[in-house]
Amino acid sequence: MSELAATKTAPNRLLALWNSVVGKKAVMAVTGAVLVLFVIGHMIGNLKIFSGPEEINAYSRFLREVGWPEFGYGQLLWIVRSVLFVSVILHITAAVQLTRMNWQARPVGYESRKNVETSWGALTMRWGGLLLAVFVVFHLFHFTGGMVGFEPGQFEHLAVYQNVVAGFQNVPIAVFYIIAMGALCLHLDHGIWSALQTLGWVTQGNTKSLKATSRIIALIIFAGFISVPISVLAGWLR
Repeated sequence: MSELAATKTAPNRLLALWNSVVGKKAVMAVTGAVLVLFVIGHMIGNLKIFSGPEEINAYSRFLREVGWPEFGYGQLLWIVRSVLFVSVILHITAAVQLTRMNWQARPVGYESRKNVETSWGALTMRWGGLLLAVFVVFHLFHFTGGMVGFEPGQFEHLAVYQNVVAGFQNVPIAVFYIIAMGALCLHLDHGIWSALQTLGWVTQGNTKSLKATSRIIALIIFAGFISVPISVLAGWLR
């Protein structure tokens, strides 16, 4: 086979894989794993707020200085953000296309069929995913850019502790964050399990343990994230 023919064959195989149900599920599983790892790391970073303003503000500066001198200020952070952005786009695109394929294959939707074993996570995947997409956009405008949810001059760049306390003193915003984290918990509960199943790690013998593991991870992430707005509303962080 010539080099030109090999070059044409590889993209065709990738395109065929992407157009298949298996391929889209694999893309969702891999990108989902990337996003879950980010969420866990982000939660751990957020919990540094309980160590005081110096700790979490220093952590914020570290994220922009890490990789120096090989990378300039904030360059590695933007590389990570780019990977996350691509993962989100691929994840959402695959999810939407899989939903359309399911609708075409089954005119009678899953929700209308009885006697099917399911979970709240599975039932809320679509609407929960939409809520999370809205939340991510709001979160970027809120805490990353300081463009919404703050009084003029209240947001300070890299002053994470002060911004978080000020931002969550707005009760509707704090409640929205808690609701969004509830949606994230349900999404992860079903999503982690689905990813493990797609990647072929689920067997008849470990099904229950992996389902329990998925739920425990989701609940830990939920508890970790909501502990911050709740602590601000309760006055424990000020």
